Amino acid sequence: MHGHSHTPGQEHNHGHAHAHTTFGAAFAIGIALNLGFVVVEGAYGLLANSMALIADAGHNFSDVLGLAMAWGAAILVQRKPSQRFTYGLRSSSILAALTNAVLLLISVGAIAIEAVRRFFEPSPVAAETVIIVAAIGIAVNTITAVLFMSGRHGDLNVRGAFLHMAADAAVSAGVVVAGFAIAATSWEWIDPVVSLAIVAVIVFGTWSLLRDAVAMSLQGVPASVDPQAVREFLAGQPGVTAIHDLHIWAMSTTETALTCHLVVPGGYPGDQALATITAALRDRFAIPHATLQIETGDETQCALAPDHVV
Repeated sequence: MHGHSHTPGQEHNHGHAHAHTTFGAAFAIGIALNLGFVVVEGAYGLLANSMALIADAGHNFSDVLGLAMAWGAAILVQRKPSQRFTYGLRSSSILAALTNAVLLLISVGAIAIEAVRRFFEPSPVAAETVIIVAAIGIAVNTITAVLFMSGRHGDLNVRGAFLHMAADAAVSAGVVVAGFAIAATSWEWIDPVVSLAIVAVIVFGTWSLLRDAVAMSLQGVPASVDPQAVREFLAGQPGVTAIHDLHIWAMSTTETALTCHLVVPGGYPGDQALATITAALRDRFAIPHATLQIETGDETQCALAPDHVV
């Protein structure tokens, strides 16, 4: 016997559709603004011979890819389940996050190599051009961040877009500071130093994204869920003497699923009891998709009882 509960499909699809409708324009505007700025910043970075500007242009291009993938994933997660994809395409958001993280690390690797080369082969930098272009970058990134500000608390992808663009505005501010420093001192080594600092900022922010995306793609427990607390909660339910075969994994970057066997020697507790448990899992642990199997006999009768068995 088993119990199964999740957010009703109509409400669930409405939530994703609402997010897409509300922020679809924000994604489109953000992509257009940043793509245009990437072209301008990259061109002036070459003209000004500034590795800091080129580094920031590379970072902004990765942002364009990230915004495009996040937007695409927001659309794909709305696809209805099929016989082949029984969860729909919800995990596309995980794939988008993983791809975004890998692309970011590849781009910063190329930037770091070029920045190190600049230490041994210094080149003059047009500081005024660096200052003006980076200042435009602050404006572009700030405008894009504001577009996602209202939804940063309700949707993980939107929150990620907001935080990413806000951080980019700060990085562009750092490039402006570097431009003023070069103009005041004529120290050419400041440009590659700032480039490496930008690389460090990107790697620091990307590492957690890569770690979480890899964990989710391997069906690991989402970082926001305490598996021990969930285990103790289920084991402490009335009539439950033991639990086993507990699995918690991410269906997408915003949805978590759970399956578990509950040993209830006293017999099936009833649909209302299961509904109460699944509601608590949703409200207390943010696990909206829970499937519980009730076993009324000895747990040793279940082939999946040992924790090491999957």
